[in-house]
Amino acid sequence: MTAHHPCIYLDYAATTPVDPAVIQAMNHCMSFDGSFGNAASVYHPFGWDSAELIDGAKEQVAKLIGAAPSELVFTSGATESINLALKGLALHPDNSKRHIITSATEHKAVLDVCAFLEQKGFSITYLNPDQQGIINKDQVLSAMQDDTLLVSLMHVNNETGVIQNITEIGELCRSKSVLFHVDAAQSAGKLVIDVKHSNIDLLSLSAHKFYGPKGVGALFICRGLPTHLSPMIHGGGHQKGMRSGTLPTQQIVGLGKACEIAMERMDADLNITQAHYDRVVDSVSGLSGVIINGDQDRHYPGILNLSFPGRDSEELMMRLKRFAVSSGSACSSADRKPSHVLLAMGRSADLAHSSLRISFGRYTSEDDVKHLIQALSALFP
Repeated sequence: MTAHHPCIYLDYAATTPVDPAVIQAMNHCMSFDGSFGNAASVYHPFGWDSAELIDGAKEQVAKLIGAAPSELVFTSGATESINLALKGLALHPDNSKRHIITSATEHKAVLDVCAFLEQKGFSITYLNPDQQGIINKDQVLSAMQDDTLLVSLMHVNNETGVIQNITEIGELCRSKSVLFHVDAAQSAGKLVIDVKHSNIDLLSLSAHKFYGPKGVGALFICRGLPTHLSPMIHGGGHQKGMRSGTLPTQQIVGLGKACEIAMERMDADLNITQAHYDRVVDSVSGLSGVIINGDQDRHYPGILNLSFPGRDSEELMMRLKRFAVSSGSACSSADRKPSHVLLAMGRSADLAHSSLRISFGRYTSEDDVKHLIQALSALFP
């Protein structure tokens, strides 16, 4: 627990603090003494310096996911990357296919774009997972049609931590000449991703989910994609016309540095997170009626979703006010509807209303976990 906060932070799935080394790298790009120039200014050293740093960051991001630097477009975050991937593909004049497959447990950034495309005449199939939150390859296969353009699935679910088998589904999509988009907002920088090995055509990620700054992300676009993307933002033709706007050097450098640190620390971070997760799961397993949501074998340990039957998540959060936790996705927490993810997994509305998401990260201490376990136990005297 930090000295200036009486609250213990356990909401890493919502956002993460920026790593000090990332802050240091970003600071260098903001003052007159550093590399503050516009990377598009090609006639003087100020622009050259920034362009060189951006190229370096591009290599760091590409390395994290097994891509080539030329296959990346920088965006304002995963939400914009998802919009560019889905709308960019669907609305391109050369595209004649009108069917998209996704799942009912996706992030709102995907679901809301799909709803928008439905209004434009596209047909969307929303796959329901099994009770553990898993989408299987056969479901994807049976949903495919002659005019299926794209399958869009998240790698790690933001509410339950369930990991989808993207390699298996990527292989299927490639064999059927259907494009495959992966929302990796919750997995990039935390789990090993290889876009080539997994046959991923498009992948969205966001820096602020793995100790980088808010306001920057990237879209991986596989070289040789059979269908082109229409840009969403028009202007000066930056990034090969894919996303106009002056590149925010400090944000991009921050993203690159966060990727570099994530690669160095991935195993260590995962081991620590797994230890915290196991301790809490062991303790709550003994509490009467508590339900752990989501598959426990195919699971990222940074996210723990618990239902407390007969209790309301708002009341639980009030009782746990020493802890920063959430009742679902931070993006829709102002919305008091039960979690669409848990409903799609077959949970009742009451059970979905009684759920909490606890998420651990790099700075979670053993003491933080001990205090949480004590507090959870006190809810069930």
